[in-house]
Amino acid sequence: MKKQFSNVMLTAAAVAVVSAFWLNVDVSQAQDASAGDDIPRTPLGNPDLNGIWQTNNEAHWGLERREARVGPLVEAGAHLAVPPSMGFVEGGRIPYKPEMREQQRQNQANWLEQDPATKCYLPGVPRATYQPYPFQIFQAPDVTLFTYQFAGADRMVYMNEDSESQVDSWMGHNTGRWEGDTLVIETTGQTSQTWFDRSGNFHSGWEMTVEERYTMVDENTIQYEATIDDPITFEEPWTISMPIYRRQEPNMQLLEFKCVEFVEELMYGDLRAPGSMLGDGLPGGIEGVAGESDED
Repeated sequence: MKKQFSNVMLTAAAVAVVSAFWLNVDVSQAQDASAGDDIPRTPLGNPDLNGIWQTNNEAHWGLERREARVGPLVEAGAHLAVPPSMGFVEGGRIPYKPEMREQQRQNQANWLEQDPATKCYLPGVPRATYQPYPFQIFQAPDVTLFTYQFAGADRMVYMNEDSESQVDSWMGHNTGRWEGDTLVIETTGQTSQTWFDRSGNFHSGWEMTVEERYTMVDENTIQYEATIDDPITFEEPWTISMPIYRRQEPNMQLLEFKCVEFVEELMYGDLRAPGSMLGDGLPGGIEGVAGESDED
């Protein structure tokens, strides 16, 4: 609960800072949009990315092309079956080094247990973008805030700042710049404890650099690209691409997804105190109250 409250307060404070920037913008510096330009723009003339966005695809299951496959729970039948996909990687395949491809196959075989997202760990970049949850962008001249519904993840993008990450972190160190009408974000310093998807695609962490490109196609669509450069894990840099869509429902807003509460039993169930109604925390699974009563 304290963590969730802290995240909410951090986001609120960041939003206030972002909003304050626009109060001091000199509108006379704004660039004129070309005639017929239907892309919304900020007072400085850059594309206005403010809003709530979400992908609509199968990338979170796996970035590479694949056939449909059975899901992790037999009882769920088709509900959790993995859907087929044309893939999102330019060239079709992620260029793993041979030994790293073998690690990816092992990850995929045990993905439900080993996927960091199963334990509600922050998703990292670029995975946060194409998880099946919305995210919101708050844009200002000097800083841009991305806040994600999954796990309450946030990241601050420092615009036109030449700085390096000092420590590794879940969402990395993010610096941005404009190249024409494209927002370019470079993310470094990520921890290795994140994956790219549910198919076990992974990276080395600190040695990886992710360059994202957000290009607004129209007022409700962003063309997204991310190039991953990780010489420890891959033979060469590789790129994914997909559209992102604006959520247009009336009164749309990000809601809390406190997934930490959903994994407490999974991660810490063995630490239950003796005599708990859910069991005594010893190996052997959860024992119900009815079972205890029957034995008495």
